[in-house]
Amino acid sequence: MRHTPHYLLTDPAEVARLVRENPWVIWVSPAEAGLVASPYPTLVDETADGLELLTHFGRPDEVGHELGRHEVMAIVQGPHGYISPSWYPDPTAFVPTWNHVTAHLYGTPELLEPEENLAVLERLVDAFERHVEAPRSLRLDPADAARQAKGTIGLRMRVTRFEARAKLSQNKTPETRAAILAALRGGGPYAQPALADAMERLAPITPEIDPEGDA
Repeated sequence: MRHTPHYLLTDPAEVARLVRENPWVIWVSPAEAGLVASPYPTLVDETADGLELLTHFGRPDEVGHELGRHEVMAIVQGPHGYISPSWYPDPTAFVPTWNHVTAHLYGTPELLEPEENLAVLERLVDAFERHVEAPRSLRLDPADAARQAKGTIGLRMRVTRFEARAKLSQNKTPETRAAILAALRGGGPYAQPALADAMERLAPITPEIDPEGDA
């Protein structure tokens, strides 16, 4: 991930928020046979020691990933979208860009015993079901839930380091950034209100910053 200084996201609390709001995480492992990647819903805990990720893999995916044998990377993709130069106040602007909030989290996973795996599965289901009108729970049928959980393996990963980037047009003038926000909240083909929310929260409009590249 490119380390443009004014795009770096270094606050662990913001990274935890990114995972909570974008829990469909891609797990990448450097296995002996080559790179392996799998997406899984993922939870995050903020502890005294930092961040921990919790998820489950469907068997036998843990074999291909060689879980527990080496460091892996978890990729979290937050809001992102195309930024058209046609939105800029400058009529001569012609170079587009792509704004995004992304994090790469690293660590060596710890494989969980069946009881703890079931507890993680219960947390995962509860985390997403709480948003529906009549939420369901694995506790409705503990015996069947335990039976089906045997097809999965839970893991916990203490995040030993992370690289995160919030590229949100910080290098543009206040006038240009205001125009971008208006377009993202508009009704055009590249409207992206969630990206506008991220811009306003993580990179509020301030006096102009000297550009250091837009990639």
